[in-house]
Amino acid sequence: MQACDHCDRPTAQTTRISSRSLICDDCRNTFFVTCEHCQDWRHHEDRCPNGCDERAESDFDDLVHDYFYQPMPIFHGNGPLYLGPEIEVEVGDGDPYRCAEIALDSLGELGYLKRDGSLNDGFEIVTHPMSYAWAIEHFPWDMFARLREHGCFAGASTGIHVHLSRAGFSSTGHSYRWMKFIYRNEPQVLQVARRRSFQWAAFRDEDRRAVKAYVKGDCYGDRYRAINTNNPMTYEIRVFAGSLDPDTVRAAFAFSVATVEYTRELTVAQIAAGGWEWRAFTGWLHDRPQYAPLVRQLQALACAC
Repeated sequence: MQACDHCDRPTAQTTRISSRSLICDDCRNTFFVTCEHCQDWRHHEDRCPNGCDERAESDFDDLVHDYFYQPMPIFHGNGPLYLGPEIEVEVGDGDPYRCAEIALDSLGELGYLKRDGSLNDGFEIVTHPMSYAWAIEHFPWDMFARLREHGCFAGASTGIHVHLSRAGFSSTGHSYRWMKFIYRNEPQVLQVARRRSFQWAAFRDEDRRAVKAYVKGDCYGDRYRAINTNNPMTYEIRVFAGSLDPDTVRAAFAFSVATVEYTRELTVAQIAAGGWEWRAFTGWLHDRPQYAPLVRQLQALACAC
């Protein structure tokens, strides 16, 4: 029988921790944790004596690019309409380096990580452009569960932004119809978005009135609004609240693309008959099973009609 170096009680089963002390199973399970990097046991209030914490903090900068990083895009799936999500994540009590490792391991060559000034302690997951069908099938959806298991969360400071390729719109008239649809259905869009953000994704009357000028490129506003039109190659929908729930992220992708496709062939006669109304859009959705993630969310939020 040996005495536990932590509680001094005799014990038949001991574990050697990083300090080379021997501890009993009760103390180990109550007061000690394993380092995620070197797997040594240490007291839960102490930093890893092997220097893993300090190394992780410095290495984090090697994994997460600055806000202005923008590599050459790699397109996945069949266009011309591609979506490019930016999913903001807070690390919380997790190990920043390990969380970044998990995200990059899951993404592979599909994406990268960036810093964002709206986050307290986290990163933004950014992918290369994907067609909607390709994204639904190939996006690493299990990444979200892995991040949650390691302490990550989507809080009030996080959002989901979805870039849509301008080349995926058939004309400036199509862009106009799409943007008008979004602004005319603000209450329902905010329900789908699960938030109202005056700071980062504001709906503004002046933007609704300026849609024609925005799509023609005659003027630009600031980027922190429901639809950011400042990017030369994309429109950016900024309305969605952050989430690490795969179904919610799928619904955000589906909404972004479905609204573009719904307004693609919308005629003047259809608009005059109520084509810009939310009910017309949700009726159109029910005949298109590819947008089932959005339909399920609309039903859950009680805004399916």
